[in-house]
Amino acid sequence: MPELPEVETVARLLAPRAIGRTILGVEVHWERTLGGSSARDFKRAVIGAKIVALHRRAKYLIFDLRRDERPAGHLVGHLRMSGRMHIERAGFEPGIHARLALALDDGTIFHFIDVRKFGRISFEADLQRVFRRLGDEPLEKSFTAERLHALLLSRKRRLKPLLLDQSVVAGLGNIYVDESLHRARLHPLSNSGSVDLSAARRLHAAVQKILRAAIDGEGSSFDTFYRTPEGKPGRFQARFRVYGREGKPCGRCKSPIVKFTVGQRGTHVCPTCQPYRATLKPRRRSARAKARRAR
Repeated sequence: MPELPEVETVARLLAPRAIGRTILGVEVHWERTLGGSSARDFKRAVIGAKIVALHRRAKYLIFDLRRDERPAGHLVGHLRMSGRMHIERAGFEPGIHARLALALDDGTIFHFIDVRKFGRISFEADLQRVFRRLGDEPLEKSFTAERLHALLLSRKRRLKPLLLDQSVVAGLGNIYVDESLHRARLHPLSNSGSVDLSAARRLHAAVQKILRAAIDGEGSSFDTFYRTPEGKPGRFQARFRVYGREGKPCGRCKSPIVKFTVGQRGTHVCPTCQPYRATLKPRRRSARAKARRAR
């Protein structure tokens, strides 16, 4: 699934082509792409509206709309597993996996293409309804090492599942969590409550450095699905330290990278650079559970 760097890349590359354009027409090829709206309601909401801004929140793309110089809601897109967004001249053939097309006033067409049909583009009058449960943005100034440390201490969960929780830190996914934990020399199964401020500072620096580097590389293409709006693959996969490198040597210590599963996610670590020390207390069984176990 595209993560923060991939979504940020899409926003940055689409913005110059989308901002200032008015939506003249809509073709819906897969109505479920609209997130529950009917094609008729969606068309009524967006035809005639001008795209005045395009930005990202977590893994979402947000197109701000205006009509008659007044705010007119937002298009909110989520690429999910295999979604792609392109703005192309008339005559471009999007193929059989096209789900939505928006005709723009300069003769170009916005295409949403999605092989697996998991992606969504919905019209939202109020962003608060969509984003009220999202956590901190990891590249914002307010996301300091001290803030991250406080989040880790307040939850007391396994590190990787906590960092993947979008209500805690918004935008991180499997790739960049594995890469960040390796750079910070922290094991994904460690208890977040055991992370001291020094380690939290390492993790904070790792997350921000890796996300910025991945954005500079226009994201990561480790499969055939993610492509930029220009149709190109990302480049950051060439700089992975652990993700997808099972059995290969760690660049720091040369130990073989190990893969295992954490919360149904493939997880990659260097067992030497990221030693695991079990610190979570075992769950206490109730008296009734103990009695059943004794039978």
